Amino acid sequence: MCIAILGPTFQDLARNVNRNISSLSLIFVGRASGYLFGSMIGGVLFDCMNHFLLLGGNVLILAIWGDKGAPHMQALHFSFALGAFLAPILAKLAVGTSVSAENHTEPAFQPPATNGSSEADSAPLFGLPDDMNLFWAYAFVGTYMFIVSLFPFALFFKKSSRQEKSKPSAQEWRRAEYHKTLLCLLFLFFFFYVGAEVTYGSYVFSFATTYAGMEEREAAGLNSIFWGTFAACRGLAIFFAACLQPGTMIVLSNIGSLASSLFLVLFDKSPLCLWIATSVYGASMATTFPSGVSWIEQYTTISGKSAAFFVIGAALGEMAIPAVIGIVEGQYPDLPVVLYTCLGSAIFTAVIFPVLYKLATLPLDRQRKANRKSED
Repeated sequence: MCIAILGPTFQDLARNVNRNISSLSLIFVGRASGYLFGSMIGGVLFDCMNHFLLLGGNVLILAIWGDKGAPHMQALHFSFALGAFLAPILAKLAVGTSVSAENHTEPAFQPPATNGSSEADSAPLFGLPDDMNLFWAYAFVGTYMFIVSLFPFALFFKKSSRQEKSKPSAQEWRRAEYHKTLLCLLFLFFFFYVGAEVTYGSYVFSFATTYAGMEEREAAGLNSIFWGTFAACRGLAIFFAACLQPGTMIVLSNIGSLASSLFLVLFDKSPLCLWIATSVYGASMATTFPSGVSWIEQYTTISGKSAAFFVIGAALGEMAIPAVIGIVEGQYPDLPVVLYTCLGSAIFTAVIFPVLYKLATLPLDRQRKANRKSED
């Protein structure tokens, strides 16, 4: 919810501080900077402190279930998708009841005004917004996050560090021959994947209202359908992960995201095509991240530091790509830059995964050839 609430309320936040979206896109950098710093520190701390107190979700699942944890990994990321689906609905209820139609006629992607920010600059730093419904939407999300954070804190007191250390780990230590190269490529893979996911989820509302000419309620629905199919497929992936290999799920996801993003670019003015392609795009993006983490664990053991490295790639993608797109949209409002970004990211991930697979399986292929030669 924290990630996805920003997209459908972006225009209202900009209006609240008397700025346009182009100049406000740097808030993506601020949010992702904290995520980046937390990933760097968390990867180091995970290997030396209590896991439940730190809550390093992905690596905690790998530490408990090892390479058998694909369904559990999908379930963890399903909770993310569910919150992302509910957030636009929450924003729609909050913003849609209080903001009148005439306040939404100003184009979102416009050149920054020279004197337009004087009112915002003179406002008190901690003053309440004019739109209290917008305030309560964010207050609800923040309160919910605080309450949920108490549960792993309770687990920390329930299970001592001594008991945790004495419990045998489900992981069997192994290291791939090209361990560092795999991590670097996975870093790039998640950079473009997460960047595209956050960019589309955050800008689809603004894109639909300003470029495609949709009404705000229709645009909020388009945002919800993206996260809705995203959540639904992550829920189904819990069961698919029990019978499909993570690599197979990544290939299917890459094909779907490539086809749907191409469809979006070709038919960017058709509302019906936007609805269909957005649904397919959300469904195709759903399983990539958890499947990627489960896939790499099959070939090399992922420690806290290793996980932090490719999560930093995801954080950088979340930081850089949406911020750059916000600036470029301000310069070229007549181009569907968001859709071009999604298509470019889909092409890159579709190309880089076969390289990852080849590097991971190359030692195994050599071993099989050596075994056949010895048998001959």
